[in-house]
Amino acid sequence: MSHRVLLAFSGGLDTSYCVLYLKSLGHEVHTVTVDTGGFSPAELERIEGMAAKLGSASHATLDAREELFQDYLRHLVAGNVLRGGLYPLSVSAERVCQARRVVAHARDIQATALAHGSTGAGNDQVRFDVAFRALAPDLALLAPIRELAPSRAEERSYLAERGFPFPEKVESYSVNEGMWGTSIGGKETLDPWQNLPEHAYPGGEVDPLTPARTLVLGFSRGVPASLDGAELGPVGVIQALNALGSTYGIGRGIHLGDTILGIKGRVAFEAPGAHLVITAHRELEKLVLTGKQLFWKESLGNLYGSLLHEGHFFDPVCRDLEAFLASTQEAVTGDVRLELRPRAFAVQGVKSPRSLVRPDMASYGESTRLWTGAEAAGFAHIFGVPQMIALKAKG
Repeated sequence: MSHRVLLAFSGGLDTSYCVLYLKSLGHEVHTVTVDTGGFSPAELERIEGMAAKLGSASHATLDAREELFQDYLRHLVAGNVLRGGLYPLSVSAERVCQARRVVAHARDIQATALAHGSTGAGNDQVRFDVAFRALAPDLALLAPIRELAPSRAEERSYLAERGFPFPEKVESYSVNEGMWGTSIGGKETLDPWQNLPEHAYPGGEVDPLTPARTLVLGFSRGVPASLDGAELGPVGVIQALNALGSTYGIGRGIHLGDTILGIKGRVAFEAPGAHLVITAHRELEKLVLTGKQLFWKESLGNLYGSLLHEGHFFDPVCRDLEAFLASTQEAVTGDVRLELRPRAFAVQGVKSPRSLVRPDMASYGESTRLWTGAEAAGFAHIFGVPQMIALKAKG
């Protein structure tokens, strides 16, 4: 049975192979590229041209950067989500966002099938499959690379025979760039004893003599809104921090963790915008939220990140968690001062009109108007009673 197929298209070897292969089966193939911050204008133009050369019946380029932040990243910021305390879920959020936009475009062109170029070895196939089946269970799902498992040499040969030669890549690293970070894979990421050389990161080698830079990051209800007083909006702030932070080598690391398929995986990344925003946001929250709020935010934020990472975004529990996280952000308005140095950064100060630090009432370790010394002594006595009883019972 032939279909009108909409293929998520990157213009690379795998998805170019998919176009020709699906056409050879008699399908009418349309392509779509969803920009989540990883493409330059020149690259988008190249992708559009490649789709036309391959014979795509139509091609669309969709700008989803604002949607990526509003529907996904803002919740990761609210939850201060860093998987393993390190990785900002760069790819996880992008794939769900891209899948939703692909489905919406499929409805627009009345497609009867959806397709992607993921292999059978990674997390992305699960994220695409789950999203496609949740949002469009009536559409057929095609994944030629997973189904056929051709080698990259076989893909190049197939394309060359049909007049589309693809030069063999000489790069040592595979790179996936997006607004929330760039992931890097290479021989070093396959061996947990090895480290990625500095030149492999998008920002390249860092000059240790780069002068320190101080900046002020402003938040409005938990959303990054301004940089050094300039109102840029969340997308503008993140993009500016990516450009600046990359020159300092900020937000680099290698994440080792569990994949959706149950094996261990390791990926290098450079995500200066994500690391700067999350660190600043966490510090601002310490100023304006109660201890109980901070405790539960850490637990539920990590849960939300795990659900998104593992392809469970469409489970209703994610909407429940988003509602909780959104409620906690009402007071998270203020400014955070950061100092950037080569390969490091630190919070220097934080202020907010909703600050819970009240020196007019009490100063830690100094003085207080809220209770007397005698009352403090009584509190300390009663506070220790359970431990005293427990130790006496132990004998």
